[in-house]
Amino acid sequence: MKLLNNKVALVTGAARGIGEAIALKFAEQGAHIAFTYVSNSSSEKAAALQEKLASFGVKAKAYQSNAGDFAESETLVNDILKVFGTLDVCVNNAGISKDNLLLRMSAEQWNDVINTNLNSVFNITKQVIRPMMKAKSGSIINMSSIIGITGNAGQGSYAASKAGIIGFTKSIAKEMGSRNIRCNAIAPGFIETDMTGYLKEGDAADKYKSNIPLGRFGTGGDIADAALFLASDWSSYITGQVISVCGGLNT
Repeated sequence: MKLLNNKVALVTGAARGIGEAIALKFAEQGAHIAFTYVSNSSSEKAAALQEKLASFGVKAKAYQSNAGDFAESETLVNDILKVFGTLDVCVNNAGISKDNLLLRMSAEQWNDVINTNLNSVFNITKQVIRPMMKAKSGSIINMSSIIGITGNAGQGSYAASKAGIIGFTKSIAKEMGSRNIRCNAIAPGFIETDMTGYLKEGDAADKYKSNIPLGRFGTGGDIADAALFLASDWSSYITGQVISVCGGLNT
């Protein structure tokens, strides 16, 4: 029995990295997938992913849409409902980092990170709760980070955006619980993606690994497994929680 058989899931920022891993895991478990990407440079990857998802025998569609734009988010969800009919699971995964010490950080850098990482979660979640309330069921999964829990020098904007996601997640869990809509967050540690490629080699990699009890960086698959759990009925009594998938780093 597939855990997400015939469920419809939206995954934002899924052309690569963690989002791609989640989309593939969900499709493997029977979910129909709508996913987003932003830049024209990702269009080929998005098309390839759409084809790969469809190979699991599910419906899949890529949307070029900016989750940080409220109007685009509204259009996106309306189109998903027309194409797929409903929406059972939402993974707010879109994110960027523009690391800099506060003394050097520009207002533009700050605003870009807050808009892409945090405002996007508001934009998408506000839209997806409508069909979920109608169905009296749904699972919303927000991608935070252990940096949102611990903070990190040079990552003030990233940490603030990811900490904001945690507060938002807990609030929406309380608002939507009576409608049988669950809202949880995942806080990844150091995961091997394009965004963290610079951490994988040399002395810096050894330094980071030495602080991780499990002694390795995580993979997109590790995060996808946690997302699958939260999306499925196996977590039907879990809401408002933050699951750290970090190899013990946040211990």
